[in-house]
Amino acid sequence: MRGLPRTVKVSLEKALDSALLAVEVYNKPAIKFKSGGFVALMVIAWTALFHAYFFKEKIKPYKKLVNGRFDKRDGDYVYWEISECIKRYFKNNTTNPTRKNIEFFIPLRNKIEHKSLPAIDSDIFGECQALLLNFDKFVETHFGENYCLRESLSFSLQLFPSLKKLNQAKGKDSATLAVQEFIQQYRSSISTDTISSGEYSFKAFLIQVSNHQGASSLPIQFINYNNLTPEEKDELGRFVTLIKTKQVQVVNPKGKKPSDVVRSVQEGLGDPKLVRGNKVVNKFNSSTHTSCWKFYNVRPDKDSQDPEMTDTKYCVYDVTHKDYVYTQAWIDFLIEKMKDESEYQKILGKAESNNADSGDKLRRRLTQN
Repeated sequence: MRGLPRTVKVSLEKALDSALLAVEVYNKPAIKFKSGGFVALMVIAWTALFHAYFFKEKIKPYKKLVNGRFDKRDGDYVYWEISECIKRYFKNNTTNPTRKNIEFFIPLRNKIEHKSLPAIDSDIFGECQALLLNFDKFVETHFGENYCLRESLSFSLQLFPSLKKLNQAKGKDSATLAVQEFIQQYRSSISTDTISSGEYSFKAFLIQVSNHQGASSLPIQFINYNNLTPEEKDELGRFVTLIKTKQVQVVNPKGKKPSDVVRSVQEGLGDPKLVRGNKVVNKFNSSTHTSCWKFYNVRPDKDSQDPEMTDTKYCVYDVTHKDYVYTQAWIDFLIEKMKDESEYQKILGKAESNNADSGDKLRRRLTQN
């Protein structure tokens, strides 16, 4: 690391060492704390890597006090945490797949670092692989290929568990179920384009081949999908269709019923009341909720031919019960929006206008008849 300033060098060394330790922990077959160890070490690695980048750009990644001075504890500067680093680096690019991948692991680390949850290893493998690949790409972009981890690693030998074994590994205890619920909710909260990106979650088919081009050819070759020709992508797509099981999320196992949403939003607003005629009613009620999902186009109307066409960040369709369930993100979104009185009036105004239009149409039809 000759030529790098000391602050950059120290942070970069820490980042690379932490990432290598993460890979070592994950690839050791005797270790059951795979995901927990990998995630904790990779969060440390990414944090140190961001610090190295900021130092390289002549930016001091230290927290500041109200008086503008850098915060210190026990004589040392207090560094930015990973969440602050992400905000500073990605800025307003909130949908970047690499950013969403890193942000996935911050709350996940807090949930699993003190627990051993081997049941989730296979479930988050794609995100873990992307986290590592994105790390190496970041290193190459900002520090050069000589520092990349791939120069120090080789393919690990693999044994492949059966699908039956993987299905048996699904957690049944409350701690595992809670983490699996978080994973599903997070995936539901991001766009389809992001979740299908290889920078958010890396997925691959490992297929054994019998013939090699020559005795000296590589036994395993990595082919980047983005580097394929259109014809090769089309051919791969036809092949994947033959073996891929399509998984579509149509119901959130911990989804919120409309009544749950109404109650939670009303409580979140401080239980405000309104006087309508001779009655005192809740400011946020079932009628208000209906106006909101229509206003924000969260789900189709009841008689829609495509009931599954929802904004999955906020709402999903339950095929079995033929109704809709909502997410905690929808509740949080509504609480923030309903605090704005002008927004509240705008939604109610549009709803009343739509009702008036419907009433006029009905009266005209009755008159004609």
